[in-house]
Amino acid sequence: MSHSYIERPRYFCSFGGALSTLEALPDTIPIMHAPSGCAASIAWGQVGGSALEVGGYCGGLSVPSSNVTDREVIFGGSDRLTEQIQRTLEIMEGRLFVVITSCVTDIIGDDIKAVVSDIRSEIDNTPNSENPALIFANTGGFLGNSYKGYDIVMSAIVQQFVAKPETKKRGKVNILGIVPSMDCFWRGNLEGIRKVLELLGLEVNTYFTGKDSLETIRNSSEAELNIVVSDLYGIDIAKTYKDLYDIPYIVSSLPVGPTATEKLLRETAKALHLEINIEEIIDAQYREYYHLLSSLIDALYDADHQRYAVIVADVNYAVAITRFLFDDFGWIPVHVQLTEILTPEQQKTISGKLSAENPVFNPQVIFDTNASEAGRYINALYPKRDTDLYVNNLSPVFVFGSSLERDLALKFAAPHLSISFPITNRAVINRAYTGFSGGLTLIEDILSATIINR
Repeated sequence: MSHSYIERPRYFCSFGGALSTLEALPDTIPIMHAPSGCAASIAWGQVGGSALEVGGYCGGLSVPSSNVTDREVIFGGSDRLTEQIQRTLEIMEGRLFVVITSCVTDIIGDDIKAVVSDIRSEIDNTPNSENPALIFANTGGFLGNSYKGYDIVMSAIVQQFVAKPETKKRGKVNILGIVPSMDCFWRGNLEGIRKVLELLGLEVNTYFTGKDSLETIRNSSEAELNIVVSDLYGIDIAKTYKDLYDIPYIVSSLPVGPTATEKLLRETAKALHLEINIEEIIDAQYREYYHLLSSLIDALYDADHQRYAVIVADVNYAVAITRFLFDDFGWIPVHVQLTEILTPEQQKTISGKLSAENPVFNPQVIFDTNASEAGRYINALYPKRDTDLYVNNLSPVFVFGSSLERDLALKFAAPHLSISFPITNRAVINRAYTGFSGGLTLIEDILSATIINR
C-alpha cells in the first residue's frame, strides 16, 4: 500500500530493542559500537515508553559508545571499540558489560567477537574475584524491530553469561516475553506475574525488576520451566535455554485479567506437575476479584457503560486487551489492528487468538503497520449514512491504542486509553495490567476514561 507520508513508528530497530533491554537489567552496562546518532535517537524515542522514561545511571545519553565516524567506516572500527571497552571498564560501575552493534558496524564487518574475546582473556588473567563479565551481541538495526533485538540480546546472555547448572531447582521458573520500554507497563506487569505465580509456591525470575539480580539471571539455567507470556516474543530465548540447558517452556498470551490468568496458572501447574489444590487457589482469587468488582456492576450496566471497542496495538496488547474485553468485561471488539510486520504464519497464530466464542462477535482483524489507516478500515466496516436510525451503528465506541490514537478517538467522539507503545500522555512507573488485580486496574482506567467528560 503506497503512502505520501512516513508513518510514525511504533517500535525501535533491533539495536534499540537490545539497548532498552540491557538498560533494564540489574548491574548491566551496554557498550554501543555505533555512530553517535543511534544513542540520541533511541534515548528520546524511549520517552514513548512511559512519557518520562529517559536516562538512568547508564541509560539514555549516558550509554558508552564508540561513536564511530567516517574514519572507522573506511578503515575499520575495531581499534576504536577496543579503546571504548577498556575505558568503560575503568570508569563505569557494573558487573555485566554487553557490547552491541549497529547497522553501520555490522555492515563494515568489524570482528566484534575477536575484540571481546581478547579483552575477556585479559580480564580472566587478572586474579580478582570482582572481575566483571564481558559479552557481545550482533544487533544491527536492519535485523528487525525492538522485539527482535530483545530476543537477540537475551539469547546472547543465555549463551555467554548464564552458568551451566549443577542441578535443577524445584519450583524455579523464568518469565520471558515482556520487552522493557516496548511494554510501557513492564515493571508492574512483571511484578504482577510474579505475584500470581508465587501463589503456586514458585520461585520466579523476571530479569528486570528490583527483586532480580545478576546472580538470579546467571543461575536461571536451574529453572524447571520457562514461561513465555507472549504469543511471539521470547520464544527464541526459550528455545536457546532448551537447546543449552534442556529447560522446557510453555507459551501463553500476556495474562491480563482473571480468565487469562487462570489459564496461565493451570498451564504452569500442569507443566510442573505441582501437587497443590489449584482449584482452591483460583477460587480464592476469583472471590476477591468479584468482591471488589461487585460494587460497580449496577453502575456498569444500568448506566449503559458497555461499548464497542477499537484496538490498535502490538501483538501482546492486541491479544490481551481483546481477550479481556471478550472474556471478562462484556465489551465487543469490532476492529483489532496489529502494528508489527508479521509473517503469514504469525498472522495465522494471532488471528486464532482473536476469535470470539460466538462468531457473530468476531472483530475485524487487520495486519497493517500504518496505524493511521485504522479510520479507513473502520469506515469501510461501518459506512457513514444519512441517518443512523435502524442501522448497525458504531456507537458508543472506545479506542485502545497508543497516544497516537488520540486523533482517531476524537474523530469518532470516543474515549481513549493509551496501553501500547508509544505512550506520551501518561506517566507510568509501576502500573500493572497483569493478573487478577491488574484486570481491576485496567477496569479502573477504562471507566475513568469513559466518565471523565460526564
